[in-house]
Parts: sequence; C-alpha cells; structure tokens
Amino acid sequence: EDMAELSISKERLNYTIDLLITMAVEEISVFTGKDSKEVLADFLASKTGKALYDDTTKLWWTGPSYIAEMYLEEVTAKQEVLPCTCESMKKTR
Repeated sequence: EDMAELSISKERLNYTIDLLITMAVEEISVFTGKDSKEVLADFLASKTGKALYDDTTKLWWTGPSYIAEMYLEEVTAKQEVLPCTCESMKKTR
C-alpha cells in the first residue's frame, strides 16, 4: 500500500515539475527571444533542469520565475550568448 501511495505522489510531483518547466521555458523564451522548443531542449540539458527533477533539491517549490532566473544565470555564466540587457535594466530601475 505504501508503494502505491509513493508512486501516486511521484506522478503528481512529475506533473507539477513538467508544469513548472513549461512556465519557466515560456519566460526564458520571451527573455532570450529564442523558440520555446529550443529553450526546452537546452533547459532539460542544463544543471537547473537536472536539479529540478532531483527531488532532494526541492527546487520545484521555488516557482517558475525563480527557476527561469536560475537557468538564465547558469547560461550567462557559461557563455555570453544572451543579449546583455542586464546593464540597461539596471539603468531603468
């Protein structure tokens, strides 16, 4: 009985994670101007994407915007491929 309980919550968790990824990918796509399919592939291969599926990180508690930001920081640290809106954003704030 415990096993059934566990598998249900795992399915529910995976559904929640998939939903979060969809929302995070939308945000990343808007920010970077990349196609969401391309963003999704990159996201799933990223440390952030892998950490999200690791239940011990509890990253899925943080919400899509936090996850999107975390991913963008990871990508920006790796290579400067994003249009550098960081400076212009600082000025307008």
